[in-house]
Amino acid sequence: MKTTLLHSWHEAAGARFAPFAGFDMPIQYPSGAIEEHRLTRRSVGLFDIDHMGQVLIWGPGAGEVLSRLVSNRILDMQGGEARYALLLNEQGGVIDDLFIYRLAPTATMIDPWFVVVNASNRDTDVAYFREHIKSPIEVQDISDETYMIAVQGPKAVQLIDSMTGGRLSATKRFTMTEAPIAEVPCKIGRTGYTGEDGAELFYPADKAQYLWEFILERAKKEGIEAGPVGLAARDSLRFEAGMPLHGHEISPDITPLEALLSWACDFEKDFIGKKALLELKARGLSRKLVTLNVSGGVPREGYPILDREGREIGKCVAGMYCPTTETYSANAFVPPTFAKAGTELAVAIRGNAKPAVVVQRPLYVPTYRRNT
Repeated sequence: MKTTLLHSWHEAAGARFAPFAGFDMPIQYPSGAIEEHRLTRRSVGLFDIDHMGQVLIWGPGAGEVLSRLVSNRILDMQGGEARYALLLNEQGGVIDDLFIYRLAPTATMIDPWFVVVNASNRDTDVAYFREHIKSPIEVQDISDETYMIAVQGPKAVQLIDSMTGGRLSATKRFTMTEAPIAEVPCKIGRTGYTGEDGAELFYPADKAQYLWEFILERAKKEGIEAGPVGLAARDSLRFEAGMPLHGHEISPDITPLEALLSWACDFEKDFIGKKALLELKARGLSRKLVTLNVSGGVPREGYPILDREGREIGKCVAGMYCPTTETYSANAFVPPTFAKAGTELAVAIRGNAKPAVVVQRPLYVPTYRRNT
């Protein structure tokens, strides 16, 4: 079992741990996952997400080659811009979802790209890139020497601005800037996975704990409530905001059309999996992702979804209590005829059918979408 470089810090802070993507990760701290979730919604949460991977791709024509491997358009991006995209197999299933940053070229790197991959797929993704990208274009896995944390919440921009001279507020959503924090060089992406504003920080791994502790101390100095947040709250935060988790709402057996991610596919360019998606579009979907609110119990992954006659029509792929909306909710794949908001269904919880209703997604509209 791997650990992040902050593992001993989390232990000292009283974290509970569980395996995730091959890492022994903090699931929650003594305050509990619900309070950590609410802390992120009202102020600032810090997330150790160094289990995720980072890959540099550069060289003559790197963008054109990478464009053919990912679903979304990227060649129109300017230096510093970020974009969500999918890595698909030939059948249109999702190998991984990625955040892709276009970097400014340097004296040693022509056409550089910075790709953030999920922990469980790091080796698969790197192998995939190396299979399809050949010299003189370089593929470099820099995950071990790069540390990654997230600073999220309505006061996260204020906190980071206090350490960078206002750099984050001057940075648009889904772009990256570079600035030192406590003299540590950082790539600062105005991105995240919680539905809140904030940033994901990439910096030298040998400064992992130093910068983590500096940010917490700076929050105290600024009078900003902040604290560590484990994976349980990260899951409920992303769930409320309608963001997919690999192995649940997306997988190699689930297509972006079924997962409501067609917006991350640019069908006016070529990419692996495009042909299969167009064929699926022509046939019509047999299942579609929905969110349900459930009464009388907690829905969990694998629980059957039932129609009004009690017939099984799908299964939950994720389910939990959502602290912001104060609902017990689930994500599931069901036939499109059952996918309309307001459709009454049921979830079989320990053999008992509990009432459920399909609701509008997402449960919590991300802050950066509310005025757009």
